[in-house]
Amino acid sequence: MRLWHEDMIQFLPTPQLLGQHRECCALRGNGWGRKHSTVNYVFDYSPYKLFQYHQLIMDEMKRRNYKVTTDWLDGHYRGMKCEPYEKLDTVPLSSPIYPEHDDRYLQECVDNLAEKGIFFNGLL
Repeated sequence: MRLWHEDMIQFLPTPQLLGQHRECCALRGNGWGRKHSTVNYVFDYSPYKLFQYHQLIMDEMKRRNYKVTTDWLDGHYRGMKCEPYEKLDTVPLSSPIYPEHDDRYLQECVDNLAEKGIFFNGLL
């Protein structure tokens, strides 16, 4: 369970990109607030930030001609088994979306994928 550094999204192999979509869906739904060491930081922010991050994933999926269920394009949507947010204030888009996604985190993500035999030449 990990949110890849946003600078990596366009370079992720398809299995990691689609896995990231599933991860975002789970976190936006009933997984919100369920502690996990690599994603705990997302719960320190508005769920709207996770929606913003998920939008980056969905944009890349669409760019690769994958279909995205349009329900997920609504920030209030939380999946079929979870009630939508009644009120979810928007927050300004920051870059990076999560301040934890710094250069150190980028290196950590690159190293993590390298251990799996996936290499990002020239990303850093």
